[in-house]
Amino acid sequence: MFDSSLNPEQRKDDLARLAKEEFDVLVIGGGINGVGVALDAVTRGLKVALVEAGDFASGTSSKSSKLIHGGLRYLEQYDFKLVREALHERELMVSTLAPHLVKPVAFLYPLQEKVKERTYVGAGLALYDALRGFKRALPGHKHLSQKTISEIAPSLRTDVITGAIRYFDAQVDDARHTMMIARTAKRHGAAIITRAKVESLTKKGKRIAGAVIKDLNSKKRITVKTSTVIMCAGVWSDQLHKEFGIEPGYEVKMSKGVHIMLPGEAIKADEGIIIKTAVSVLFIIPWKDQWMIGTTDTEYSDDPSEPLADRSDVQYIIDQANRILSPRISIDQVIGVFAGLRPLVANKKESDTTKLSREHTVDRPIPGFVSLAGGKYTTYRVMAKDAVDMATNDIAKLTNESITDKLPIIGADGYWALSQQVDSLANQYNLKNETVIHLLNRYGADLSELLALIEEDRKLASQISKSLPYLKAELVYAVVSEGAMSIADVLERRTRIWFEAKNFGLDLAREVADVIAPYLGWRAVDKKASIQEYQQLVKSAENSLKSALKR
Repeated sequence: MFDSSLNPEQRKDDLARLAKEEFDVLVIGGGINGVGVALDAVTRGLKVALVEAGDFASGTSSKSSKLIHGGLRYLEQYDFKLVREALHERELMVSTLAPHLVKPVAFLYPLQEKVKERTYVGAGLALYDALRGFKRALPGHKHLSQKTISEIAPSLRTDVITGAIRYFDAQVDDARHTMMIARTAKRHGAAIITRAKVESLTKKGKRIAGAVIKDLNSKKRITVKTSTVIMCAGVWSDQLHKEFGIEPGYEVKMSKGVHIMLPGEAIKADEGIIIKTAVSVLFIIPWKDQWMIGTTDTEYSDDPSEPLADRSDVQYIIDQANRILSPRISIDQVIGVFAGLRPLVANKKESDTTKLSREHTVDRPIPGFVSLAGGKYTTYRVMAKDAVDMATNDIAKLTNESITDKLPIIGADGYWALSQQVDSLANQYNLKNETVIHLLNRYGADLSELLALIEEDRKLASQISKSLPYLKAELVYAVVSEGAMSIADVLERRTRIWFEAKNFGLDLAREVADVIAPYLGWRAVDKKASIQEYQQLVKSAENSLKSALKR
């Protein structure tokens, strides 16, 4: 307890705990919902274990639009409760829970008609502002003239855009945020294991009493005892229900969301842009010195582990963006594509075991087993609370109320004070100001641990690539404190080099292996295997990209 480090030694210790101890809650899944459940449960005083077959956020939770937002489109559906709930969560994250990771981002809503549209959209954004309540971490909306817009976003077409309304939401590195919540749960006593698969559930009478878990590294099996299992498997929910022989009260439909990445010079604008489409909305999002544009919403029924974008997905995004952009963007400018799957839930009519909101479902089909599915990233904390509330029916001890609305995650405590000391920290450690800011916005108050690594070995202060801000110290920290166990973990999720660098950062794989190998105890054969694994991932991604971009 109190140590948040995730690393090989911690993993070994927690595997031993799983074999010896009895838990109140066993969480299946290391996406945002799973880690949120683990944190909610452990901070209520429950004994918690979490197992994930891959890496944290290796599915949907690393492939979102990376926005923390209320969902403007829900206003048109009159779902004010959902918008209010999401906006409340947004304000909490920006101000208290994760200010080092969740940052305000401005969006322009372009207008193509001078009176009616401005009145209609303005009223909607006024309601959007009002629904967040009195605690307001972000500025309110503001009407802008065509002249002002041409200065802020020269790429917006002046022949169709008459003005715009600026409003604010927030942005997050989803994979990093998910991992930091897992670390926070670890800090409060949860056993956290990745690369471990739940093969089956055990029963005592008619109720679930545990699970058989296979360690995917050693291939050994462990039987875990628990009062209740909470499954947060996202798009794998139906598959696992079938494997476990459980008839759920809902089913999951997969919807594919695709994003494209463009270089910064492709669009001249100082702020993000949102446009309404025939089916939803399209975001043009600033991401460091690049642009992220998406998303699509199409039915998907293939392998959930490898969602691929196709040409129609990319063309749809480009066509929609070009309605308001000049010069037009082209498919030749696309430098990256990523696709994720939304788990959309539908209740079965005959079921009376589920608690359904518009966005998520909590299901308890049999005693000792609860599952959570659906929802949006922004409201993960609320969904986790609902799932643990349901699970307490099977825990034979007094359970406290959820307190995660008051609990800053790892790195948040002390962040605001450190953000006022950038100059002095840069001077003290002989770093550039922008390097200190970069580290602060990824580690918050844990910055001190990165600086300690650099003090110990000054070579770790160098960047892994001149075109990217990541330091070698961050690669080391990823494996000694953040649970990374492979090159893919480091390049895909602990950093975002996977979609920020050309060729998916393949040219960096060998150097990354050299840096992290001593800390993972790798031999030459282990380094070679991890490099080959990443090469294969890149090959698949390149084939997908070529297919999506081919004429």
